[in-house]
Amino acid sequence: MAHHEVQVTVAPPDKAKIAKLWRVAGILLAITVVEFIIAFSLHHGPVKTFLFVILTIFKAGYIVGEFMHLRYEVKVLFWAVLVPMIFVVWMLVAFVYEGTKIVTY
Repeated sequence: MAHHEVQVTVAPPDKAKIAKLWRVAGILLAITVVEFIIAFSLHHGPVKTFLFVILTIFKAGYIVGEFMHLRYEVKVLFWAVLVPMIFVVWMLVAFVYEGTKIVTY
């Protein structure tokens, strides 16, 4: 029986990719910190809800652009993913708002 030795080579880490990941993590952390500041400093109301929806859409668009690599694709493809998500978020906000207005007799 022949005995074969497998030689594994490990490539050095790509410093540019690591720096980019840290930058993306920093941007997402900054948005999350702003969300926490808004959550604990503003009273409940439409302004707070509006800010959260805008920040959520921005954060989701950034995540889709970076981690799904849509930022580097055709812009139409990026917007084809982002626009329906905006309408879904708007629909959920509208349902919650209208749901609070329902009065049972």
